[in-house]
Amino acid sequence: MSKLAAIAIGAIAVLHSYIAWFEIFAWTSVGPRVFSNFPPDLFEQTKALAANQGIYNAFLAVGLFWSLFIRDAKWQRRVSTCFLLFVATAGIFGAITVSPRIALVQTLPAAIAMALLFLTGKNKR
Repeated sequence: MSKLAAIAIGAIAVLHSYIAWFEIFAWTSVGPRVFSNFPPDLFEQTKALAANQGIYNAFLAVGLFWSLFIRDAKWQRRVSTCFLLFVATAGIFGAITVSPRIALVQTLPAAIAMALLFLTGKNKR
């Protein structure tokens, strides 16, 4: 994996770590700033749902971090691709069901990271 692809994957993992943190631990304080178009009374009522969603974002982050430490190039690429596809899919679903902005935050970076992964690693198949 190229350094550029690894940096992109690491950045996405950090982003999902942040998302997991605020959904699990700071939904009522950070959530209203992130989702300013939602009614303020929604956040306390959905605290448990957000925490559950945060666990899934934590899984995405852990999978992406894990992919950076896999030594076998073929499996590193496969695991990275798998978790980037999960992120992109979650972004598309979020864009459709919540806000189109989610596609810019999740799907676009995942697509860029996948492109970097494949374009810079052609000779390592």
